[in-house]
Amino acid sequence: MVGVVAGAVALASGTYAPQALAAGEPAPYTFAEDARPVKGASTTSDAQRLDAGAVYKDAVPKDGKLIYRVDLDAASHAYVSVVAVPPKGARLSFQDELDVALQDRDGADCGTTTLRFGSAEFARPVAGYVDRTLDQDRTLCQEAGSYYVVVERDGKESSSEEPWGLELRHVREPGLKAAGPTEAPENWPSASPQPPAGGPRERAGGAGFADAPGLSEGEWTDRIEPGQSRFYRVPVDWGQQLFVSADLGSSAGDGFVGGALPVSLYNPALGLVESDDSMSYDGKQKSQTFDPLPPVAYENRFSSSTETSALRFAGWYYLRVSLSPKVGEKFGRKPYGLTLRVNVEGEPKPAPPYAGPAGIFAVTEDDREAAAEGQSGAAAGDTGTMGLVAAGGIGTGTVLLGGIGLWTVLARRRADGAAGAAGGSVPPSQDASSGFGPPQGRGW
Repeated sequence: MVGVVAGAVALASGTYAPQALAAGEPAPYTFAEDARPVKGASTTSDAQRLDAGAVYKDAVPKDGKLIYRVDLDAASHAYVSVVAVPPKGARLSFQDELDVALQDRDGADCGTTTLRFGSAEFARPVAGYVDRTLDQDRTLCQEAGSYYVVVERDGKESSSEEPWGLELRHVREPGLKAAGPTEAPENWPSASPQPPAGGPRERAGGAGFADAPGLSEGEWTDRIEPGQSRFYRVPVDWGQQLFVSADLGSSAGDGFVGGALPVSLYNPALGLVESDDSMSYDGKQKSQTFDPLPPVAYENRFSSSTETSALRFAGWYYLRVSLSPKVGEKFGRKPYGLTLRVNVEGEPKPAPPYAGPAGIFAVTEDDREAAAEGQSGAAAGDTGTMGLVAAGGIGTGTVLLGGIGLWTVLARRRADGAAGAAGGSVPPSQDASSGFGPPQGRGW
């Protein structure tokens, strides 16, 4: 009853209010600090707009349907991501899912995705996006105008009644100045690299995408509790390959837990690249490794493989690692050792000839520094904010005037933050135009 009342309050306020947690118990998810409350409508006529470059939060009830509006131009690719956050301890079934669709004014689907929990049936954040991709060979969903994001939660009788929190983002990717190849590369290195050198280093993961710390190439150790999810991010440039493995340390006790450590990889727009929940844990140390993924390339978007298609742009790639609460039931409620091994292979290649600023779809020297220092997007100052604004594709005059004002405000905030930080440093902001280069050797 308490959960239902809390859910009703959350829905009435248009924000997600998680269940009360015991002292010291980790929160299921940390929403972006600048997330704007929004209330999904029941009809397209009442749908509130999601601005490009902004983050929003809402909540969806069991068997609920929410509708939002996005205004798209005819020159940019568009992505709307949804992070679904069931309350900690919520009951889930294998069939629980969140369906997301991007539709035009005639109700035709431009893009769809379904967020599921797989065989590891426990509450944890899951994410995915729907997109409108410009294609000169298509007529559907290519025009400028209003489009609608439809979010539907399908819950089963055995599932908890509490609403799920939602975090929504709308970002745009500029089109190209000139058309390039339209086929994904077929030949790429598929051999796993040698383990990263240098020995293990400690790095505490975040509780959401917004506070995920950066990881550079290397071996990283952390602690994770049963029922907890940890988030990390890695900058991957054009032409580079990302290799990731996750190890769960040994523990005393007897038992067996299937789907013990679900691991998911997301691209810069929070589209799912790969997910694996196959680890079975019996108290002995276990390792989980993604199959080799292709290098990041613009042309990957033309692949029929969903994993390859998601590796369509450079930028921050996010890793979510969750530990099943059943591990705590079998082996004790305590922190468990977690080791991540990260390899980023290949020299960066020139970016595609974007017709505008790449925004979040680029890797800068500031990003590499943030990864080495373990900074999250929030800790790195305005890097993510300006990247999202640049990717928003707003009109030139508005960008010029609004951008100057925003730079001024952010500069003052950074200065104030630097003055108040003891021994800390504030890295320079991300240059939204950096990471661009002439289309050398890419067939553009």
